[in-house]
Amino acid sequence: MTSVEVAVRAYAALGEGPTWDSAAGRLLWVDILGSRVHTYDPVSGRRTVMATEQHVGAAKPRAGGGLVVNLRDGVGLYEPKGPKEFAGAFRWLHRDPVPGRRGNDAAVAPDGSLWFGTMRYDEAPGGGTLSRLAPDGTVRTVLDDVAVSNGTGWSPDGRLMYYIDSPTRRIDVFETDGDQQRPARRRQLAAVVEGEGFPDGLTVDADGCVWVALWDGGAVRRYTPDGELDRIIELPVRRPTACAFGGPGLTDLYITTARTGLDSPHPLSGSLLVIPGAGRGLPQPAFGG
Repeated sequence: MTSVEVAVRAYAALGEGPTWDSAAGRLLWVDILGSRVHTYDPVSGRRTVMATEQHVGAAKPRAGGGLVVNLRDGVGLYEPKGPKEFAGAFRWLHRDPVPGRRGNDAAVAPDGSLWFGTMRYDEAPGGGTLSRLAPDGTVRTVLDDVAVSNGTGWSPDGRLMYYIDSPTRRIDVFETDGDQQRPARRRQLAAVVEGEGFPDGLTVDADGCVWVALWDGGAVRRYTPDGELDRIIELPVRRPTACAFGGPGLTDLYITTARTGLDSPHPLSGSLLVIPGAGRGLPQPAFGG
C-alpha cells in the first residue's frame, strides 16, 4: 500500500516546482502566487522561506551557489550567500516583460542550461513560450505557441526531452541526440493523459519512466518509456502540481499542491506531500550560469 505523508504543512496558493538540491541536501519549491521560494531539509526538518521580486514560477540551484528563478518578467539570479542559506543580492539575467504573462515551470538540462516556460494569466492558447537560457545568458525561444508551459525533463541518457503543454493533455518527447540546444527538430507524442485532470509538472526516474502530477485529477501517474500507464497514486488533494524525487537516496517522491481556485480546499491543499520509497530518481543538474 502506498503511503502518502505530509512533508511540510503549508497553505501555498500555488505550490510548484519541487527540485532536490543535492549540494545543500534540501528540497526547493515555490508558491507562485505567494511570490515565495521554500526549502525543506528532510533530515533536520529545517525549513526556510524567501520572498521574491515577483510571482515566481520556478527556482533552481546554481552550480556556484545561489538560485536561478523564473519570474513574471523574466529570469533572474540570486547570488551565493552561504552553503546552507538562501542567496544574497538579486540581478536580472534575462528580462522580457509582457503584459498579462508570467513565468511558469522550468528545468535544468544535462548541459546546465535552463529551459523556462511562460504562460498568460488567462491561459490563452498561444500566449506562452518555451525558451532555452544558456549559462552565458544567451536566450533562444524554442516554442512560441503554447498555452500553459509545464513539465520538462530528460531521459537518463539525456537523449530525450519530455514536455507538457497542459491543455493539450499530451506528454510530448523530443529526440535530442544528446544536443540539448536543438530538441524541437523532432517532436513526437509520448502519451495522452486520459481521464480526469490535466498533466502538470513531471519528473523522470532512473528507469526512464515519466511521473506526472494531475491538476484537478488528484493523482500522480507514471508512464513507461513506451508511453504505457503503469502506476497511479491517488492523493488526498485535488490539485497536485508537480513531483520530484529527493532525499539522501533520491527514493522519496515529493509532490507540490495548490489551493487556488478551490471553493472548499482539502486541509492539505497547498502543502508539500511525500511518498517515501516511491522509486529511484535521477540527480538533477544545477544551472551553469
